[in-house]
Amino acid sequence: MTSSRRRNYFILPIFIVAGAVGATFLGSRGVQAAPADDPVSQSLKSFTQVYDAVEQNFADPVKADKSVYNGAIPGMLRTLDPHSNFFDPKAYQAMRDDQRGRYYGVGMTVGQRDNHVYVVAPFGGSPAYKAGIRPGDVIVEVNDKKTIGLGTPEVADLLRGPRATKVTVVVERPGNDQKLTFSLMRDEIPRPSVPLAFWVKPGIAYVQVTQFGETTSKELDDKLKRLGEKVVKGLILDLRGNPGGLLNEGVDVAGHFLRKGELVVSHRGRSTASPNKNYQTRNDGTGKDYPMVVLVNRSSASAAEIVSGALQDHDRGWVLGEPTFGKGLVQTVFPLSENTALALTTAHYYTPSGRLIQRDYSGISFIDYYTQQRKETKNASDVKMTDSGRTVYGGGGITPDENFEPPMLNKFQIEVKGRKYAFFNFTAQYFGNKEAKLPKGWEPDETLIHDFHQFLLKENTEFTEGDFTANYQWVKQELKREFYVTAFSYEDSLRVEKEFDPAVLRAIDSMPKAKNLVDTAKKLIVERRQVQQAPQARAR
Repeated sequence: MTSSRRRNYFILPIFIVAGAVGATFLGSRGVQAAPADDPVSQSLKSFTQVYDAVEQNFADPVKADKSVYNGAIPGMLRTLDPHSNFFDPKAYQAMRDDQRGRYYGVGMTVGQRDNHVYVVAPFGGSPAYKAGIRPGDVIVEVNDKKTIGLGTPEVADLLRGPRATKVTVVVERPGNDQKLTFSLMRDEIPRPSVPLAFWVKPGIAYVQVTQFGETTSKELDDKLKRLGEKVVKGLILDLRGNPGGLLNEGVDVAGHFLRKGELVVSHRGRSTASPNKNYQTRNDGTGKDYPMVVLVNRSSASAAEIVSGALQDHDRGWVLGEPTFGKGLVQTVFPLSENTALALTTAHYYTPSGRLIQRDYSGISFIDYYTQQRKETKNASDVKMTDSGRTVYGGGGITPDENFEPPMLNKFQIEVKGRKYAFFNFTAQYFGNKEAKLPKGWEPDETLIHDFHQFLLKENTEFTEGDFTANYQWVKQELKREFYVTAFSYEDSLRVEKEFDPAVLRAIDSMPKAKNLVDTAKKLIVERRQVQQAPQARAR
């Protein structure tokens, strides 16, 4: 991205305002100098004096990047809104990699526990996966550098590097007395934004979109073509946990399910910085006819809200789940020198019916803005209508047509999965010195479930026999999911997880409501065309 270009980018709705940020001052961009008595000049002069005093007199040496990148600049931006942000070179590159959907490394996620970094899962087809690295492997060395005491970011940085460069990884594997050494060749690691697309039951397709990057709309088209979109009788579009991404990709994804020329979103801002603009579909969507259920939750934000809001306003999709995050501020990314960038709020987003997506952030701290759970999302001062005349509300994200909150884990499930990591640890131990292969369509049998029961007892897990019996089916499902990570791939385990996901099962049950929505919309379109054509017919 060159400094002469601007790109709309939706900042991830997580608390990163005080995180890794950086910039150069505007003066380096050739901005016209203000008069000496201008308030801005006076403020900059005061800041320089304060910084000089700190640098000369503070007890410890002061690093400019820490005090300015992580202190002064974020402090300034926090006075504006929750989403304007600055990126230092490392954070800016990470953002660009996210947009492109790829990076260079060995292809695995890592976690930290007990001062050790371990492998959570290698990605299918990655160098780590091909070499035989498994979930549960404890990383003890990377290129002769000991990892004890290092955090996951530091170890992840050691694993990443230029394409076609070698990296040596030494691990300790549960159930294996000897350390294992892997020599890996770094490669491009694709991170698809549409990782899952499969038949969740005959005629009903499930598609997951995790973010909106540079290739999302193409990925969606390709995945649906492979499935055979012409025979789709219903679609579940999963936008849960989707933090947003690139505006144009969101528009194109929504356009896949809408008719040519339909409004997807509009933004309204200052005329000079971000003029008012409407974004409409460019083509007649190939998926505009079958019923669809759109899954959202409180972590669905930004471009995910634009897509779900457009499909709801045009009565194209039945929205199911929790009220979304409510992030409708337009961030324009301004690349600066030193490989830094500013993401600055320049406008607000509105759904086709005119609903404001952004929720109110006045009068609360940024921490509360990101963490508080809202009980009421319907803003009585922002009431609009969908194409068919259904009432919808703005100013608080997208309110679902049908509310669904995922069931909470019970005491036994929290103990086994949350506190003890029992499924992960049992699986790592089970495959410790065995070949990590299982037959296609494998299911846990009684013997394996009994072995897991004994493992829980050995690990001093608190439970009763009644607890285990009551959660028997849940235990079986979780074992299947975890075993698929090691024996097949992380991606295969995600598919297994969705097959018994309560929200996905509810979406299947809600498909008749989605069909009724589509049928009603079609009737209204026909009626409106007849009304429009009637005067012309009489004129003849």
